[in-house]
Amino acid sequence: TYNEPLVSCAQHSPQTNMSKADEEMELRKKHTFKTFLYRGVELEDLVKVHKEELINLVHARARRRFKRGIGATAVRLLKKLRKVRKNVAYGEKPPTVNAHLRNMIILPEMIGSVIGVYNGKAFTMVDVKPDMVGHYLGEFSITYVPTRHGRPGMGGTKSSKFIPLK
Repeated sequence: TYNEPLVSCAQHSPQTNMSKADEEMELRKKHTFKTFLYRGVELEDLVKVHKEELINLVHARARRRFKRGIGATAVRLLKKLRKVRKNVAYGEKPPTVNAHLRNMIILPEMIGSVIGVYNGKAFTMVDVKPDMVGHYLGEFSITYVPTRHGRPGMGGTKSSKFIPLK
């Protein structure tokens, strides 16, 4: 009984462990990435969709905005974005286009562009991604500095005035 091998099971042999590792590698190779869908429409189809079909996909406030017209300044921004993207090689980021249009709704043709959105003081760079379609540009450029409550500094208490402000 002492002369028998400790591991006689086929599960623990090195050949089966290698095959399990190979199986895991094959599963990783077969893994498909999750495709982006905007209200049931894939990204490739979303970019090609016509204006009337896009109006039916977006939320009610955006639908009303598109039906009433997006305005000349928004059309000018779209023309600038098209012009800038046309002059860039495939796979590179286009140069930034600055805009004050915080109320501009992000359209599928704007995906991949870099827009400088004005927040009242400076232009915040916004790299437009597929998840942003239907949102406003202003949502991605915060207009205030969030307060840090409970920290010593200017305007805190009497004892905090002796703390250097950097």
